[in-house]
Amino acid sequence: MIQTKNRQKKAITLTVNGNLHKLNIGDQPHEISPSYTLAQTLRETLGLTGTKVGCDQGACGSCTVIMDGKPVLSCMTLAIECHGSKITTIEGLADSITGKLHPVQDSFVKHSAFQCGFCTPGIIMASKSLLDRDPSPDPHHVKEALSGHYCRCISHYQVVEAVMDAADKGGQADE
Repeated sequence: MIQTKNRQKKAITLTVNGNLHKLNIGDQPHEISPSYTLAQTLRETLGLTGTKVGCDQGACGSCTVIMDGKPVLSCMTLAIECHGSKITTIEGLADSITGKLHPVQDSFVKHSAFQCGFCTPGIIMASKSLLDRDPSPDPHHVKEALSGHYCRCISHYQVVEAVMDAADKGGQADE
């Protein structure tokens, strides 16, 4: 809490892609609304537009990010619920210095497991989360982990192949 002129101001802290952010909650231009979703906060406040908002109802999976090791739908999660959390977005996967892609991203490129790219960040984040929890999934577990992702552009066979290939190569990168 921040004390301002006899008024308590609420603030949250988020660690996003390794960077600590302190965000004040309120209705002023430099604050985020208490009703802001994590997706809005990432995109509009922090400028991380790799997280996409497709349906804004939690049905398509495009907005998936990893929060405290688990995939979450950022369009359905209020930012204030994330206080103290560690969040990874698609921007946080590739090496920030060399630009080298994360093994899951690299595998998606190799297998052409994307087309328009709108839902791809959410699918990649869910895939990374799966491989972090289960480094050797079988195709059934991959399909199950990605069942909440709706995409009309791609062949889901290519996505499963990409995830299995990433798993075969170790699928995890140092954090």
